[in-house]
Parts: sequence; structure tokens; C-alpha cells
Amino acid sequence: MEYNNKQTLDDKEICNQLATIICNELTDAENKIWHGHPVWFLNGNPIVGYSKQKAGIRLMFWSGADFEEEQLIVRGEKFKDASVFINKISDINVNDLNRWLKKSRKIQWDYKNIVKRKGKLEKINLVNNQSL
Repeated sequence: MEYNNKQTLDDKEICNQLATIICNELTDAENKIWHGHPVWFLNGNPIVGYSKQKAGIRLMFWSGADFEEEQLIVRGEKFKDASVFINKISDINVNDLNRWLKKSRKIQWDYKNIVKRKGKLEKINLVNNQSL
């Protein structure tokens, strides 16, 4: 992935590991560069992504504030996102990440239609979603 290749050696290793785990868990997700960094989408809705920031590689879940996961401590002020910063490869807990990715399928806020709704977020009811 071009984004990952532009990072320092340590950050590239982190990004490659994150991408591999995310792609393995979200096999049906679309992955693209969105707002300058890698993001995975389910049915056009952003689910998870990461970006290089001063504090490290920020792993962000768009609906993560509702995951009830204490490790996702960086919360968005305006939306339902939650993040964790990763500074070394050993910071990646594969079990936690896979659990969060599973939750990202079941718990989603509708970011895809946020502009149409003039900034108002609505929770998506995924109870009857066959892909769960």
C-alpha cells in the first residue's frame, strides 16, 4: 500500500500489520485512501482506518465510542468515533483488534449519509443484516 510505504520503517511495519489484520477480518470491506489515509468501508460506510499523527499511528473506529472498550480512549468530540494510538508493533493486540473489528460490523452509525442529514448521525439497525 502506497500510504504505508511513505512511513518510517517502524511506522510502516505497524501500518502493514494493521492493514493485514483488518483485511483478514473485514474481507468484504472496500479499502481506499480517504482524506489522505487508509479507510475500510462496509456498504459505503466508513468503519476503520489509521493515520500517522504526532502521538503515533492512530487506529480509529468511526462508531467505536459505542463499543464499550476501555482501550479505545481517544474519543471524538463531535461524532461517535474512538481511537487508540500505536507507537510500536508490540502495541498491537491482535485479539483486541479482531474483537473491535467484529464489533465494527455490528455497531455502526450512518456516516455515509451525514451530509444528506445535515450533520445529524443516526445509528444503523444491523439486527437483520445477513453479513453479521
